Amino acid sequence: MVGLIFYLLLLTVVILVPSLYKRYVPVKNVPCEKNNSKEHSAILLDIRAYNQKQDDINRDALNIPYAYLKRFNKEIPHENIHVIASDKLEVNLGLRFLIGKGIKVTSYEISDCVCK
Repeated sequence: MVGLIFYLLLLTVVILVPSLYKRYVPVKNVPCEKNNSKEHSAILLDIRAYNQKQDDINRDALNIPYAYLKRFNKEIPHENIHVIASDKLEVNLGLRFLIGKGIKVTSYEISDCVCK
């Protein structure tokens, strides 16, 4: 009985740890920077949901919400990318997906947060 509980606990940990890692551990070597389009040579990629953009929408940005990245990743050029997201979770998931597809992400920003 104790062995069965141990194996079920171990199975639960093995299933949950990768998911928690992808969501909550920050991506290394990608700095948080506020976008200044005059100084920035990267292409802007806005991965916020359409209804969260409100007034600060950037007309020069490529607008592909995170939920649609898998479907439309072929439309993202393989150049330097600056990602705009709504929260830390969206940043972590979006950056991991983009880097996994071979897209060079140089920086990111969270729309409601000031970068350090």
